[in-house]
Amino acid sequence: MAVTAKMYGNALLKALNKEVNYITDTIKVMLCTSAYTPDQDAHIYKSSITNEVTGTGYTAGGATLTNKTMTYDGATNTIKLDADDVVWASSTITARYAVIYDDTGTDSTSTLLGYIDFSEDKISSAGDFKITWDTAGIFAVVAG
Repeated sequence: MAVTAKMYGNALLKALNKEVNYITDTIKVMLCTSAYTPDQDAHIYKSSITNEVTGTGYTAGGATLTNKTMTYDGATNTIKLDADDVVWASSTITARYAVIYDDTGTDSTSTLLGYIDFSEDKISSAGDFKITWDTAGIFAVVAG
């Protein structure tokens, strides 16, 4: 199943204030259990995130996005942010959410960008846990 993230409310504001550079900053995706409740308005930094998963094949803080791209489609007035799909190989984990953030190395300054609600627990048992980004990108922002 391909997924697209929902943005946290302050993500675009932080980018416009030059606090986040999607291409050059270290952007990560971490997994959380169903005990985490996303709040698009109140959650601004990684320090707001609770209930990160633990398990074989998963490192705290999540995985770094690779081959990030940002493109503009003039026909649809859409800015698309994308990256390679993410895989936790040979892992044993259970996750309900994936949280994308700009990793500064300090939780209280690592800006949250968006999250994915898998709608149910996704489980890997000594296998791959894979996030396949939608062809529309991780995020799509429409100028309108």
